[in-house]
Amino acid sequence: MQNTKRYQLIFLALILLLVLCFFVNISLGSISIPNAEIIQTIFGTSKNISWHHIIIDYRIPKAFTAIIVGSGLGISGLMMQTLFRNPLAGPFVLGITSGASLGVAIVTMGTSLFGGLLLGVLASKWTLVMAATLGSFLVLLTVLIVSTRVRDAMAILIIGLMFGSISGAVVNVLSYFSSAEELQQYFFWGFGSLGNLSWNELLILFVLYALGILLSLGAIKSLNSLLLGENYAKSLGLDIKKSRLLIITSTSLLAGTITAFAGPIAFIGLAIPHITRQVFSTSNHKILLPAVFLFGAIIMLICDSIAQLPSSDYTLPINAITSLIGAPVVIWLLVRKRKMMF
Repeated sequence: MQNTKRYQLIFLALILLLVLCFFVNISLGSISIPNAEIIQTIFGTSKNISWHHIIIDYRIPKAFTAIIVGSGLGISGLMMQTLFRNPLAGPFVLGITSGASLGVAIVTMGTSLFGGLLLGVLASKWTLVMAATLGSFLVLLTVLIVSTRVRDAMAILIIGLMFGSISGAVVNVLSYFSSAEELQQYFFWGFGSLGNLSWNELLILFVLYALGILLSLGAIKSLNSLLLGENYAKSLGLDIKKSRLLIITSTSLLAGTITAFAGPIAFIGLAIPHITRQVFSTSNHKILLPAVFLFGAIIMLICDSIAQLPSSDYTLPINAITSLIGAPVVIWLLVRKRKMMF
């Protein structure tokens, strides 16, 4: 009962903090906009067309993208760490990001090898999204086929890492034959970005993200059963293959979609579950899943706000901020607690 009240208070505090971080995030940018004007814009009473356009068409979609990216990657990392019982597992251990990166690399750096056949589509954002999605899907399809034939979850983890190595090798070959302009475009994609989505693109991202979240909610019972290992889960009557398929599909859908639209975002999927476990001191996924959602969204908004460089025209790469801010926090938490909750 005492723990229940404590969890309720923490959840309430996190929800309030999320609202505050959202407002702070949309108030920052290269153009200074008064807070009163931001509130008026949100409620539709603003008369300044320029500020209305900046807030509604750029800053708010970017803030929602940060929430989707942070929460989605956090939940993906939580499921992977539980499935493989490995604290170093993240949403990208199955090779999803590597597949997406390979798809983007073929589009952005393939012109040197394919005689300019792809030259006309290099500037298309949707081309990069589709290439990343296709690459992720092909890796996902392969991993799903393997998961139905392999009994040991660790074998799936190793296979995912091997896919990552193969994809990385192909990207290196493409890089060797590419021009400086092509390399620059690929590396800029690799920095990650939250501010390039329109409302229509954000809607597509949200629909796929929501489907992944629903699948993760359906996997809560399986995740709790897997905490003590697959043999224990089998003794409870859990269908390991179906549960593994559900968890992998949910993770791949979340991580693959987010990578396709926002690029490969580092740190969040690996660290957010650990931060959440340290704060809540529980392994129950009925509590961890919504908690990871809130922590991921909050930390991603904070990182994006820092990346804005207030009163500056420059925006730092979001990947650099997530690692620079997040890694020391995790180290501090683990040193303070002296042991890792799992």
